[in-house]
Amino acid sequence: MTDQTEVCPQSKAKGKSLKAKGKSKEHMGDNELSERLFRFAIDVIKMLRNLKGGSELLVIKPQLIKAVTSSGANYEEAQGAVSRADFGNKVGISLKEMRESNYWLRILHELYPSNTEIDRLKKESYELKNILGSICSKVTRK
Repeated sequence: MTDQTEVCPQSKAKGKSLKAKGKSKEHMGDNELSERLFRFAIDVIKMLRNLKGGSELLVIKPQLIKAVTSSGANYEEAQGAVSRADFGNKVGISLKEMRESNYWLRILHELYPSNTEIDRLKKESYELKNILGSICSKVTRK
């Protein structure tokens, strides 16, 4: 898991809009991304409930659940940010957690290569990682 250090370090500009606008995948509305992150977390949890395997799953399952739920929760917190820096920090944490989620899903994909749900979730984590990264990079611009 990640710590609370600032992860979008140049997000200290004041008085600018905190919201990412638009409808494309990289510019979707806040509610759409929040819902997508929520749905992603639920889908991962459901997939893990059905996964059968060895002792390695005792480590992977809780780590992956913590990462996917933290990503969505931090993005939700970002929506109530009190400053641009606060928004950038929360989105940055969400991005770090999504990167971790992607890592665990890549491991599961290697262990269960014929599992189409893991493959779908791995692709979704990659897309969400790119969207969050795009938001983070826009917030850090001066």
